[in-house]
Amino acid sequence: MMILVNIFAILSAALFFFKKISPIAFLLSSFLWFMLMIVFWFVLPYMVYRKADTFKDRFQAKLSDDEFRIENDRGGGSWGWAEFSTWIESPHFFHLYFNSRSFFIVPKDAFEGDDALHEARKILQAKIKK
Repeated sequence: MMILVNIFAILSAALFFFKKISPIAFLLSSFLWFMLMIVFWFVLPYMVYRKADTFKDRFQAKLSDDEFRIENDRGGGSWGWAEFSTWIESPHFFHLYFNSRSFFIVPKDAFEGDDALHEARKILQAKIKK
């Protein structure tokens, strides 16, 4: 969906550049693009994370040579590195993929300090191939 929205924005800019559409139509399409990006980047994640109890917990992540472990006050879980197929880093989370349809989100604040976060990146790069 975001790809289609961005293609729409590029197409409207090109049409405006070649004077195929009026400035008001370009302004309106730019406003729509801007509002959709705000919804995709801020509103939808806020609505999802606000409702899920998982994102209200305080986690602590521990990475070792053998496994990835995450804990909170109610318990924890661990996974071997071989279970993960890939990983992606976003501004606030690490997305650890088991396969193309199943993943686990780890909040970056589960790591204490910038040094621990940097070490986590190094371990993820070494243990999980992108």
